[in-house]
Amino acid sequence: MHLSASPSTGVRDLQMLKPLTLRPTLLHTLSKIPLRRKSNTTNPPPMASLSTVSSGKDAVSTPEEPAQKTHFPLQVSKRLEKFKTTIFTQMSILAIKHGAINLGQGFPNFDGPEFVKEAAIQAIREGKNQYARGYGVPDLNSSVAARFKKDTGLVVDPEKEVTVTSGCTEAIAATVLGLINPDDEVIVFAPFYDSYEATLSMAGAKIKSITLRPPDFSVPVEELKSAISKDTRAILMNTPHNPTGKMFTREELDVLASLCIENDVLVFSDEVYDKLAFEADHISIASLPGMYERTVTMNSLGKTFSLTGWKIGWAIAPQHLTWGVRQAHSFLTFATSTPMQFAAATALQAPDSYYEELKRDYMAKKAILVEGLKAVGFEVYKSSGTYFVVVDHTPFGLENDIVFCEYLIREVGVVAIPTSVFYLNPEDGKNLVRFTFCKDEETLRKAVERMKEKLRRRV
Repeated sequence: MHLSASPSTGVRDLQMLKPLTLRPTLLHTLSKIPLRRKSNTTNPPPMASLSTVSSGKDAVSTPEEPAQKTHFPLQVSKRLEKFKTTIFTQMSILAIKHGAINLGQGFPNFDGPEFVKEAAIQAIREGKNQYARGYGVPDLNSSVAARFKKDTGLVVDPEKEVTVTSGCTEAIAATVLGLINPDDEVIVFAPFYDSYEATLSMAGAKIKSITLRPPDFSVPVEELKSAISKDTRAILMNTPHNPTGKMFTREELDVLASLCIENDVLVFSDEVYDKLAFEADHISIASLPGMYERTVTMNSLGKTFSLTGWKIGWAIAPQHLTWGVRQAHSFLTFATSTPMQFAAATALQAPDSYYEELKRDYMAKKAILVEGLKAVGFEVYKSSGTYFVVVDHTPFGLENDIVFCEYLIREVGVVAIPTSVFYLNPEDGKNLVRFTFCKDEETLRKAVERMKEKLRRRV
């Protein structure tokens, strides 16, 4: 049985992000990708040249006299004008162009389990193809609640405290848009999944970033204490953590919980990699004393069952927080794919042996990549969860992560993701790049061999 997980991103990784400073060669390649630009743009890409503006008989074009085309500038709200084509899209396009092995974007190159796919086919054949109930089909809501009880010991009401969403990314959006007001402060831990900043910007929030630094990416407690103010509404966190692979320790979670209770702060906890915890048991912050009442726990099917394209996620929260989540969800997607929800309910009833095999499979993949990266000459940081590994690229003498990833694609034939795009201050991530091991073992070995053959340390 092939097992796997998805940033990133469904392609959950395909979200919006900050503009990048790229070398001319990479800019030339990416110039063919339509990007969002400010409304005063005078030279939009060709795709904007779709309208013919004229009147009367001039509006009719003939083979002899083509209609006059007018170029319109691309339009985007001020909230989103800083976000351009996502780095995952950019790197995937370059991977295709150069025939590179894609260890950048976090989606498996193998399929999910047959028993889950068969459940989806059966649901389709049984006619479960119309709109689902807005907050989820009862079978899935109950399965989510049952899994949460098994994992955390918490008993939740599947009808009032579980909301099914179109992937975890929509759960994040519904949570932020439903519970955050303009000018509310929200604290995030950098590096962070790139949809966090875009979604918070759409909500008009003020973002405060606490940087997790190598080698262990531990939480700087005093800095966190100083960051919390009377305007702090929520902390948005992710454990196991994308992109670093860090898992928040019980001690760190206790500090977070204490600060949130003391300052009346909510927690939005992204736990999509909860079943990919390799060296310690995953802990949901909602399970800590006094925290369920102020926590929205978000998760999805894609990472655990290698079905990222299905986009089935959920948010678990007490009723007073679920109200806001559902209000936003109703006007974002209203409902999620009906047959896939029934199949997801089947998936969540998988025996413990499924998750045990999942871990074994991923630990073997991780070992291939980590040992290979060390042999190539990278400084490799510990990854306790997710299917990502962060490394220091500076031994190879290139000026920053963007330049290094461009070189790696063009000259070596392997894709990694520059981590500077996951920080409010890109300088904080310029020495780091992220690789993923959610690929089959042959692909991982080929990527390592290419790097061993073509990468040379320069310092």
